[in-house]
Amino acid sequence: MLRAAAAAAAGGQQFPPGALYVVATPIGNLADLTLRAIHVLMLADAVACEDTRHSAPLLRHLGIEGKPLLAVHEHNEREAAGAVLARLARGERVAFVSDAGTPAVSDPGAALVAAAQAAGCRCIPVPGASSAVAAISVSGDVSRTGFRFVGFLPTKGAERQAALDALARADDAQVLFEAPHRVVALATALGSACGTRRTTLCRELTKQFETVATMPATELSGWLAADPNRVRGEFVLVLHGRAAEGAAPLAEHDAMLRTLLAELPLKQAVGLATQLSGAPRNALYERALALKQADA
Repeated sequence: MLRAAAAAAAGGQQFPPGALYVVATPIGNLADLTLRAIHVLMLADAVACEDTRHSAPLLRHLGIEGKPLLAVHEHNEREAAGAVLARLARGERVAFVSDAGTPAVSDPGAALVAAAQAAGCRCIPVPGASSAVAAISVSGDVSRTGFRFVGFLPTKGAERQAALDALARADDAQVLFEAPHRVVALATALGSACGTRRTTLCRELTKQFETVATMPATELSGWLAADPNRVRGEFVLVLHGRAAEGAAPLAEHDAMLRTLLAELPLKQAVGLATQLSGAPRNALYERALALKQADA
């Protein structure tokens, strides 16, 4: 029934032969696999997989068996691309899936796509689940600043410190991935490098014990330490952008600013508001100016 529904929903679209289909798979919840993805996996002559042992059960669950599975992972991607290109040259449709989510972002696939494009083959995205986009959607203010996908930071040495320094300096939101055995170290490092900058931590997205929590970076390590279960699973962290960080709380000071502006010149009102609230002077000045112009 599921395969029939997929064929009914997606079968009217063209699926050209000799093309590489980059197929997003669920990041935890099987219900997030799209009908189009199911149809493409049914239609494909072969399926290239980050890990055949991981993808084979997914295909069996969908009732798709007997297709050639080609191992294309981070250690053999460039070499394995040759076998995929040979199939594409014969006019076959090849679907590529990573273990979870959208391939060629943090997972393997970029080199395979580049090789297929260089050979003149079409590369067709079949969108779906993405942990980075899912985390952004619940962070609340990325649209104010834009975002940059960072993925996993370097694990040690000067390279890691340089990456942390770059995060701290960035004005736009930064999207990070982390594994459970390193998340405490990352939380501590972010607290040290980024201070009170707002951070949204997403754990086990789409799964039964999904958790989404937003707090200053300095509170991350304490939050994780409060419950042993909080360090289990896979993590996506969104370090909020500076503009969003400054803009969101300023509305809290509108009443105070209006009261001060009614009695004092603009600069004096902003100076006193800065002392009372601890908010950034420049941001308060812009807010006060906007309020004064609006009231006028």
